[in-house]
Formats: sequence, C-alpha cells, structure tokens
Amino acid sequence: MKHHAGSIEVVCGSMFCGKTEELIRRLRRAVIARQNVQVFKPVIDNRYQLEKVASHNGEAFEATSVSSIEELMKKLNPETTVVGIDEAQFFDEDLFTAVKTLASRGIRVIVVGLDTDFRSEPFGVMPQIMAIAERVDKLHAICMVCGEPASRTQRLVNGKPAHYDDPVIIIGASEMYEARCTLHHQVPRN
Repeated sequence: MKHHAGSIEVVCGSMFCGKTEELIRRLRRAVIARQNVQVFKPVIDNRYQLEKVASHNGEAFEATSVSSIEELMKKLNPETTVVGIDEAQFFDEDLFTAVKTLASRGIRVIVVGLDTDFRSEPFGVMPQIMAIAERVDKLHAICMVCGEPASRTQRLVNGKPAHYDDPVIIIGASEMYEARCTLHHQVPRN
C-alpha cells in the first residue's frame, strides 16, 4: 500500500533507551498493514548480526548493511513504501538529502540513532534530520548510577569515564557504554 504523502520520523536518545526496539515495533506494524518495508544500517555496526537490525534485548528485523548513502539509494526497491534507517548517526551528511528525497517520493522514512555522542554533543547528521522531521520521539533509558531517567551515553574506559578528546566513534555495547542522567554523566578534559 502506498502512502498519500511521504514523511520523516526520528527516534533518538541515548544508548539502551529502546530506539531499535521502537524501530522494529513500527516496522512490524507496517508489515501488518501490507506495506513494502526495507531497512538499512551502516556496515560499521557489526555488534550483532550483519543482515539484521537488533535491539539489546534480542529483537531483530531483516536489514541490509550499506557502506554509504549512495549504496542505500541503489539498493532501494521501487515498490518500497517504508524505509527504516538504524544507527543513522554513523552515516554522513548525504543522509539528510536522501531522507528528504525519499519523503518527497511518498515514502515513510523512519530514522533511528543517537542524537548526542558520548560527550553529550550533537551527533553527526541527526540534528539536521530532527529539524525537518514531522515526528521526533526522544526516548530515555535508566541511569546506571541512580535509576533516574537517562538521556546521556557514558563511555567507559577501564571502568572510568572516557576523556573528551577520545575518538567519537568506537563501536561497543554494555562492555563500554552506560546510560546516565545529566547529573551522573561525566566527560573529563585532559
């Protein structure tokens, strides 16, 4: 079934807040509605299965790994009406143009990713996509220190907060990241 108009939805938040779980929920509903769904993720995200998006709680949905937005656009099927993009913060600024193009073609685009990096600064192209989206849902995790709602991603190195000057992109899961509230999020400067 084709949509009357395209749209852009963003699901964002810290690590462990349920972003991919929410993506999978929306995709399953689109499948039930007999819409043609395609899901893409960056090749760099190799934490779980290469050909699936997977949440930390084990839910999964078939996906195509791509190394660039150009490759994503080439692999897009003409009959696709819903496009899911997981870990969008790892794609370059070409994602912004692609998302607008897809929506203008009548496609529902669901973009999922971290809105801020471990330093609590805007991450990649996510802020620009959030600005043009029809719908933005910011999810919260639970702070691993105090149990309050968490909106920050804490990177740990040998159990201690990573320094501000450390590399922004390091792929990992619970062995090196925690959800933290703003009070307990720490990023020491050298």
